[in-house]
Amino acid sequence: MTNGAEASTPSTNLLRRLNAERVLQEVWDGEPVTASALMAATGLARSTVLTLCRTLTDRGWLTELDDARAAGAYTKGRPALRYAFRPDAALVVGVDAGQHRVSAAVADLHGRVLASRAVHLDPESGADARRAAVLGAVDEALADTGRGDDAVAAVVVGVPAPVATTGVPAGERNPFWALMNPGLGDLFAPRGWETVVENDANLAAVAEAEHAGGSPAYAALLVGERLGAGVVLDGELRRGPRGAIGELRILDLVRGVGSSDGLGAQAREEARAAVADGEAEGSPLAAVDPHLLDAEHVLAAAAAGDAVARRICAGLADRLARVCVVLAGLLDLDRVVVTGAMAPSLGPVVEHARTLLPAHLHDPALEVVISDLGPDVVRTGAVRQAVGLVRAHALDRELAG
Repeated sequence: MTNGAEASTPSTNLLRRLNAERVLQEVWDGEPVTASALMAATGLARSTVLTLCRTLTDRGWLTELDDARAAGAYTKGRPALRYAFRPDAALVVGVDAGQHRVSAAVADLHGRVLASRAVHLDPESGADARRAAVLGAVDEALADTGRGDDAVAAVVVGVPAPVATTGVPAGERNPFWALMNPGLGDLFAPRGWETVVENDANLAAVAEAEHAGGSPAYAALLVGERLGAGVVLDGELRRGPRGAIGELRILDLVRGVGSSDGLGAQAREEARAAVADGEAEGSPLAAVDPHLLDAEHVLAAAAAGDAVARRICAGLADRLARVCVVLAGLLDLDRVVVTGAMAPSLGPVVEHARTLLPAHLHDPALEVVISDLGPDVVRTGAVRQAVGLVRAHALDRELAG
């Protein structure tokens, strides 16, 4: 059999593809490399590496740089070619389609955000308005990059609802889930974009890997308007067959918690009730328009020593501690990362909650930490997951010219 015949067999084609993937994965995150470095990393022969690098360069994934001598990194012998990954070879889109706000970011293949847009919407808005808000935020962000639709390789959309392999579980008992995901998985089908819809807390868990401190068992706990957890066990994000792992409606049954309302919602409602009942007389909370009174006012007043606000914050800490204990007790977690827009302001509340944990835990090893990713945590996780989608199937994609 001739070499040409061998080159066209299914087995040799598969081997070439696998080797090309090895080379591409090796250069994806790193600095520019020489063929010699790739040989050492992959175990492939020089001729094979050079052929694969030429192929990947022709397909737009790599760029050939000045040789090592011209770059000042090589002084003797034949100058070595250097290759670098092109993070601009394609774009990804990450979207946080929240109840009150839709935020979209367009990023390169290193996850660097190139442009972002956010729009606010009425939480009672219907399906058409929600779909239009997602489309509008994405289109505006993409326009800001100066690139076209054909540059986008993948989109990940985060929604405040469980997502199963067949879509969002919906029904008369919880129409909210269907409202939060009104067919968003099909929204970009006319453009040919690979689109994945994912639970927002799961995407928060993807984004919080660094704050997890290398733990193989942690939860990212969104704490604003509602409580939701993204759960990582044995180093893998867990969803369950119906996408319901981390859904916290079970908290309705937990003494001292009573619902899956978030800490932001709890602080707002308790503050407004205290003002309405006359309990906040003389408190700075009473000076705020009741319709505008929210968790930020409560946290600020507590920091200033206001007794009413401090009482509310003590209740937040007790509730947070109980939720963390439930999660850790059921899932054997090392760490809970408190995350979301409200998280960076919750230092005293989390510190108080930590002091309450030993009374509830047999093993008080659980760590509760605060994220600094703020309101962009879900969007950040969406971008990272979108990059992962492209990376996993890079050689299946034809890049835009």
